[in-house]
Amino acid sequence: MASVAQNHGIETAARIERTNWIILCGIAASFAALHIATNNRYGFHRDELQFLSDARHLDWGYVSYPPFTPFVERIALALFGISLVGLRLFSVLAQAVVILVSGLMARDLGGGRLAQVATSLSVGLSGLPLFEATEFQYTSFSFFWWILVCWFTIRLLKSENPRWWVAIGTCIGFALLSKYSVAFFLVGLLAGVVFTRTRDHLRSPWFWAGIGIAAVVFLPNVTWLARHDFISYHFLQHIHQRDVRQGRAAGYWKYQFLLDINSFAIPLWLAGLIACIRSERCRMLAWMYAVPVLAFWVGKGRFYYVAEAYPVLLAMGAVVAERWLTARATWVRRSLASVFFVGLSGFGAYYAAILVPFATSGPLRDFALARSGDLREEIGWDDLVAAVARVRDSLPADQQASYGILVGNYGEAGAIENLGEAYRLPPPVSVTNSGYLRSYPASPPSTLIVIGWSRAQVDRELTGCRVVGHIGNSFGVKNEESQDHPDIYICGPPRKPWPEFWKQNQRFG
Repeated sequence: MASVAQNHGIETAARIERTNWIILCGIAASFAALHIATNNRYGFHRDELQFLSDARHLDWGYVSYPPFTPFVERIALALFGISLVGLRLFSVLAQAVVILVSGLMARDLGGGRLAQVATSLSVGLSGLPLFEATEFQYTSFSFFWWILVCWFTIRLLKSENPRWWVAIGTCIGFALLSKYSVAFFLVGLLAGVVFTRTRDHLRSPWFWAGIGIAAVVFLPNVTWLARHDFISYHFLQHIHQRDVRQGRAAGYWKYQFLLDINSFAIPLWLAGLIACIRSERCRMLAWMYAVPVLAFWVGKGRFYYVAEAYPVLLAMGAVVAERWLTARATWVRRSLASVFFVGLSGFGAYYAAILVPFATSGPLRDFALARSGDLREEIGWDDLVAAVARVRDSLPADQQASYGILVGNYGEAGAIENLGEAYRLPPPVSVTNSGYLRSYPASPPSTLIVIGWSRAQVDRELTGCRVVGHIGNSFGVKNEESQDHPDIYICGPPRKPWPEFWKQNQRFG
């Protein structure tokens, strides 16, 4: 009889586990379906256009980021061509996995169905995860890889099986191939090893095998960086100084509470942090949060640099909350759970209305565009390319025989290279980021159509410049292209020889 009861208990547990898995998959799939249905509303973001350009020039590194994201974009290009939904599919899938794995982290920390669902929904309805699936960004993949690192670390702590270091090391290697600032999270992980009981793993060959795998995965990019005088370091230094100068690092703590996580879930992650600190087994997770968050705060980083630090705390907090509710009366449990999910959904709907392109016209579109600079930067690229093509068509035949398109930023470069094919435009001449490394044409053009440069810049660097057109967009939206440098110029060649002109005009952006 005992054996029958035991077997029945095992079968019941397995059935519950399968049901929980199906629910988590359903939540993740629902978010993925939402983004797939809305990701074709406007156009490419300027960052996506840069990824598309770099994807056409595969290498082991790029000025502004490691190679993983352009490599994924190259696959998407091969599968879908220039398709908004297709090219964003991989970021959608990455965030769907983040939502699923967040729930699994709660499971492995000892949480039941309530904790798992609460964690998945808390992550999925937070601002940054919502945003990461609306565009193709390298942050989407650094988020993905680091959440896997956190999950495998929980599995390591739960099982005490050092073989998990192989999986952790592999994900760290790919995370570093996605975003360099993952190094700060890595320092947090190593601090967690050294300053908690996990230090026993320092004597395990599996720990060092994980380090070796991470190093091997990351090595091709390190080699590329060495060959290019660590240009990405200089780029990141420039961007950081610009962000601090322009106030972009302001609101570091404020926007973590408002956007990195769903504001209604703040009690969960705080409870999770306290629980991790108190738990001898899970204290390593607190170090993995505290070190990067404090390091970016001291270094004046931007709030979204640490968004991937929160799901693991939400998972732990959900487990703590579930255990607390278990000791309460049924009506208390149901009432508090209902209030939580209603409030979580309300905040999530507000974030989604700002970040997700639900509508192409009407009040909902206007609400989003008024509040989201990223959505505004998705508008007008087709108009820009069409305007350049009209200028090209207005040139005399002799100038059309030897013309080039000189651009001022990577968005313009990506638009001309990827959207300009339909207008038979040549590849852009770009001095920005990796476009600079690709240099100028072997036979430099004698006539230049110039966009993204100010009047003072073209007069200083180029000859015979005149305004021949303007950049706008059919939505009438004010963004960087329509406001900051809307003029299109026709110019002659540079005032200095091309090699000297090129050397003196490198840009980071």
